[in-house]
Amino acid sequence: MTISVWILGDQLTINHPALEAALHHGKQSDVRVLMIESESRVRRKNYAAKKLILLFSAMRHYAEALRQDGYDIDYHIADDMTAALKAHVEAYHPSLLIVMAASRYEGLAFQESLENILQIPIKIIPNTLFLSCRYDPFPDIDKGKSIRQEQFYRRMRQYFNLLMDQNGKPTSGQWNFDKKNRSSFDGEVEIPSLVSFEPDQITVDVIDEVLEKFPWTQRPEKFDLAVTHQEAQKAADDFFEHRLKYFGTYEDAMTQADDVLFHSKLSPYLNLGLLDPLTLVKRVQAMYRDGAVSLNNTEGFIRQVIGWREYMHWQYWRLMPELADANYFDSHRPLPEFFWTGETEMNCLKHALGRSLEDGYLHHIERLMLISNFCLLAGVAPQAVLDWFQSLFIDAYDWVMLSNVLGMSMYADGGMIGTKPYISSANYINKMSDYCQDCPYDHKLRTGEDACPFNFLYWNFLLQQEELLRENPRMARMLYNLKYLDEEERDAVKESAKRFLRL
Repeated sequence: MTISVWILGDQLTINHPALEAALHHGKQSDVRVLMIESESRVRRKNYAAKKLILLFSAMRHYAEALRQDGYDIDYHIADDMTAALKAHVEAYHPSLLIVMAASRYEGLAFQESLENILQIPIKIIPNTLFLSCRYDPFPDIDKGKSIRQEQFYRRMRQYFNLLMDQNGKPTSGQWNFDKKNRSSFDGEVEIPSLVSFEPDQITVDVIDEVLEKFPWTQRPEKFDLAVTHQEAQKAADDFFEHRLKYFGTYEDAMTQADDVLFHSKLSPYLNLGLLDPLTLVKRVQAMYRDGAVSLNNTEGFIRQVIGWREYMHWQYWRLMPELADANYFDSHRPLPEFFWTGETEMNCLKHALGRSLEDGYLHHIERLMLISNFCLLAGVAPQAVLDWFQSLFIDAYDWVMLSNVLGMSMYADGGMIGTKPYISSANYINKMSDYCQDCPYDHKLRTGEDACPFNFLYWNFLLQQEELLRENPRMARMLYNLKYLDEEERDAVKESAKRFLRL
């Protein structure tokens, strides 16, 4: 009996469940592992080189590790995924193909059609890379009912016994330390450098191939990301040792000095399967129990992993496929060209876009309160914003980007994921960053050529969308302030926004 195991590129986990399932059917010598780099899939978007290099290098390193463990590997670099699957079946005639459920809606639908395509038995096993697949806190919830992140987070904490006391109450009696985690960065704490990894020959070959095959990409100034389990673990160790102790405190801060600050930058490795979410949060909890890190920083990290990341995944599967076309505010403006060049006089966006274009990474507040905030206020089509994030970001996959960008960030779903639109004027950016001090625009001015665009776009958005926004009670305070704008200032706001959006 010959058994094939198809391992997807974002399922590079140790002790892969599909391999374990195959070994229940036969010996290791009966198992052949199939992996596919689909070039037609890559050509659907203008993916950045660093994103492609990370994915393909991690896949090839994973395949090599399996070879070293004695597995027979059939690795395809193919124009078309279906053609590669057919070629594999024709060459090896497996009696069964086992695959772990895809994290992508269309990917799972494709897997479910494989028996008809390949004319062999297909076994799809549950995806174990997400905690929300191991435990669904709201298994029978109606699609139209809203479940808030905090509700989800608390149930996940209880089920996985994270920061819980024996009496069933949260440690210290408090679920959430978000109010302690809103400090701006004052420069008094030294920002540690990130651990980096020198590309080996596999990665060097991938870099050359990506640049040759996909001409829209540009060679990154450097590629120093982890591409193996061992390197990803070193990246995690580096975070735990050097940055976790300030992670929560400064997780909302933004600065020109550094793009990572005290964030983990582990999301690319989690999303590829190189790290396990439960292992990470249990390690952080153990550090807290040992007195190595404070509770607010511990809880802040655990909330990001099991409260935010898992919530995004859970909501994606709950709200698809309708989520993909959501556009609550009926926004249709194209994405500004400077998003692809980074050439703008707005200092905050200049830094954020430059980092996105070069590194494919921003921490969550810069994604939410700079990039997405601007796009929402400017009336950019949410699907255009989604396409930009998916193209550039090294941790971007459908399950997180659709729910995060379309739902939480752009409020395109009308509030099924986020409790309100995350919008702000320049006041918030000035409070949480040092960007405004070196910007040619004045963060205090509401209108005029010298005013920060975030200001007049913010007030223009409230004026344009007032009717829809009044349906959300959490917007009452923002909308109340509209009464302080007389007709002359309202006209000035609208004219400033109109002039700027012609750019």
